[in-house]
Amino acid sequence: MGMQFQRWAGQLAVAVALSMTSVANVYAEADPKLWSVMKEAFFAKREMKEVDFIKIDAPKRAESGAQVPVTYSIDNAAANGVVIKKLYAFVDANPIPVTAIYHLTDALGDFQLSTRIRFETDAYVRLVGETADGQLYLASRVIRAAGGCGGMVENNEAEIRAAAGRIKMNVESPVKVGTPTTATFNIKHIMRTGLQRDLVSQGYVPAFYINKVDFVYAGKPLMTVDVGVGTAEDPYFKFSFIPASAGKLEAVATDNEGKTFSQAFEVKI
Repeated sequence: MGMQFQRWAGQLAVAVALSMTSVANVYAEADPKLWSVMKEAFFAKREMKEVDFIKIDAPKRAESGAQVPVTYSIDNAAANGVVIKKLYAFVDANPIPVTAIYHLTDALGDFQLSTRIRFETDAYVRLVGETADGQLYLASRVIRAAGGCGGMVENNEAEIRAAAGRIKMNVESPVKVGTPTTATFNIKHIMRTGLQRDLVSQGYVPAFYINKVDFVYAGKPLMTVDVGVGTAEDPYFKFSFIPASAGKLEAVATDNEGKTFSQAFEVKI
């Protein structure tokens, strides 16, 4: 996944340049000048249909660009047989627009996930759903927020690294077979974007971030998240799944330096 994000970052050089020139009027510019370039870089000339069954719930104006709460969902009934297997999440005007890519399984049921993302400036959130045969579907929403990707940071390296990787995970009870169940995952991590400057040296602080989380339930894949630096500090995912039996919910996270962190939660029914 890390190499994939690097390749996409290179392809999006033009989009980044456009984003720097369009900050003053992002509502007018974001769709034709940012999304069209990003769509071409990520998906070439593949057809993409705008739909209502993929939904984005978020505040119109966020209190902080560094921690913007969003909820993504897919209404399977309204999808009329369209099954989304992969969900790409973008913020148009961010220097690195990809916030995450979600690899979905049937065990998630009607997909619903809450997380927190970063905004450099007012922008569109875009969700692109992809089916197993490569069909693409789009949902969009404008959010007003700013200042979440760059800025100055204190570089307390020893403290930051000592805390990195601590996981809190929970599954709400009671749990019933075949019934949507809510799980929460939160991992302590600074999620440096590579765009922040050190307060003392004034130089850029190297990127340091969680880049993948694998969720497994009862020994079977549940969801994989390819995490980008547009995900907020201390990555948080709250999602529902449908257990077929009692079992163990396991999460394994990795960072861009190759470190691995894991946690498990025993689910009783």
